[in-house]
Amino acid sequence: MTFTARHLLGIEPLHPVEITTVLDLAEHYVDLNRSSVKHSDVLAGLTQINMFFEASTRTQASFELAGKRLGADVMNMAMASSSLKKGETLIDTALTLNAMHPDLLVVRHPASGAVNLLAEKVNCAVLNAGDGRHEHPTQALLDALTIRRAKGRLHRLTVAICGDIAHSRVARSNLILLGKMENRVRLIGPPTLMPAGVAEFGCEVFDDMRAGLEGADVVMMLRLQRERMDGGFIPSEREYYHRFGLDAEKLGYAKPDAIVMHPGPMNRGVEIDGTIADDINRSVIQEQVEMGVAVRMAAMDLLARNLRKDR
Repeated sequence: MTFTARHLLGIEPLHPVEITTVLDLAEHYVDLNRSSVKHSDVLAGLTQINMFFEASTRTQASFELAGKRLGADVMNMAMASSSLKKGETLIDTALTLNAMHPDLLVVRHPASGAVNLLAEKVNCAVLNAGDGRHEHPTQALLDALTIRRAKGRLHRLTVAICGDIAHSRVARSNLILLGKMENRVRLIGPPTLMPAGVAEFGCEVFDDMRAGLEGADVVMMLRLQRERMDGGFIPSEREYYHRFGLDAEKLGYAKPDAIVMHPGPMNRGVEIDGTIADDINRSVIQEQVEMGVAVRMAAMDLLARNLRKDR
């Protein structure tokens, strides 16, 4: 297996063969997670610390479950009540943790680049669980695995990413990964929710859902990230749903076998109609959650192998 990275900070540094390595190993962990005994000892004797500076349900639970199923000693740090609230800097927190000799550090942080900074100060493997608007690599990998399993391949597909692109690290990581794997990517949303310099991303940009979804194999919806908005990006949620919310009529412009994705949490009736989200013939949203555990197990397994080689 080819995977040389010491940390998983983003999709950008990964070679396509490394992406494939993660996905192939994750397939093995999908089988393990579906078996009666969901346990391995590949991380036995290693310590995993989860540091979530932002609230998270799916990602934190998924990383915790992944570590425990691989046999690691898992500790969740309550960052809301940590020494950072008492004035300690992020670097001092990193140095303190490093003195405890962890092996795997999983970090989510509201500031772009904060996870990279931490990785420079510790001796363990660091996994980025989302940093600001920068990246969310394991989300892109689990999305890739979900697409590959549903479509039988991860190349030469037309993938439409719809909604709040500007504030989405998920969109950025997916855009990079899908581009590396030779897919056609379309970004759909109002101009106010498109990032600056979007034309340089090597993708098509639409502000009309019907035109953007025409012939799409994959429809990936994103939630409105109001916590990152500081102005009037949309006229109203009702108007947004009318123009950019995914319903049966708009989905009809995609291919008949197009799959619908959403990284969660969902705002039903804002970016997606509830009946579409629950349609077992089109929606793979629950599969994404399942693939998340397997992908995170694979990522930690591969990083631990490289960690042990270095030691």
